[in-house]
Amino acid sequence: MVHAKSWTLKKHFEGSPTHSNFELKTVELPSLKNGEVLLEALFLTVDPYMRVAAKRLKEGDMMMGQQVARVVESKNSAFPAGTVVVAFSGWTTHSISDGKDLEKLPAEWPDTLPVSLALGTVGMTGLTAYFGLLDICGVKGGETVMVNAAAGAVGSVVGQIAKLKGCKVVGAAGSDEKLAYLKKLGYDVAFNYKTVESLEETLKKASPDGYDCYFDNVGGEFSNIVIPQMKKFGRIAICGAISTYNSTCPPPPGPPPENIIYQQLRLEGFIVTRWQGEVRQKALKDLLKWVIEGKIQYHEYIIEGFENMPATFMGMLKGDNLGKTIVKV
Repeated sequence: MVHAKSWTLKKHFEGSPTHSNFELKTVELPSLKNGEVLLEALFLTVDPYMRVAAKRLKEGDMMMGQQVARVVESKNSAFPAGTVVVAFSGWTTHSISDGKDLEKLPAEWPDTLPVSLALGTVGMTGLTAYFGLLDICGVKGGETVMVNAAAGAVGSVVGQIAKLKGCKVVGAAGSDEKLAYLKKLGYDVAFNYKTVESLEETLKKASPDGYDCYFDNVGGEFSNIVIPQMKKFGRIAICGAISTYNSTCPPPPGPPPENIIYQQLRLEGFIVTRWQGEVRQKALKDLLKWVIEGKIQYHEYIIEGFENMPATFMGMLKGDNLGKTIVKV
């Protein structure tokens, strides 16, 4: 008999999430049927998209999200006990799966690499950086790339892939610790957007000729200042808008239309699940190879204890993390 602990959405968010929005529940799981496996969570992820996606949940539903889990009991020959998988099981310690949506770690995954990276740099956030930069922005060597939230789970990988492709990279982050990390990663210019006197002047100084690509994780007023500095035929990948997620005010007006029209800019929003099959597998192989070779560095912000899921989620939305936020069960 297995009891699963799960964090549910007790009350929809209004403004910044608080502990009162969440409720911890315990349920007894049924016995396995043929074809099913019992999963025990090892690591869980919290990500900005959850703040928005939770609007689609009903109060009382479990919070959504990926986890790295171990198969502890199996009636499915494809996933024997002991297999480590990535599963979209939500905020829960244990779950039952029919195996259809489970993903094993790549065969070439070395023992020296933490399996939690399958939730970050060699997982969803790494893939988001990869496809946003290479497909949506279509970045080429010699171009100038601007990325905000540059020390976060996605931004830190964007900057490193851009450097691998021969670009000049300008990154914005929100603390001196994060700034030091960006310099370690090889960013050409990095600045603390909270302490600069003028964001507009800082961006102009960092790249007087403007920007070819803008990878936007922040949205809001920040983007309104970047977009007028885009070069002609510039490309903008709109990945997130974390600056607006907790706001209870109407969003700020968008960038001036004449900038977009006369600079002939292309703006495209995207969700990483668009890329499936072979292209996704190739991207995962590329990311894993770059990490193994030391061409992409990673930093995990790990909080221990399943009971800390809500607090960790709230901290991530405030920017507490350097790199990928993970909860270790």
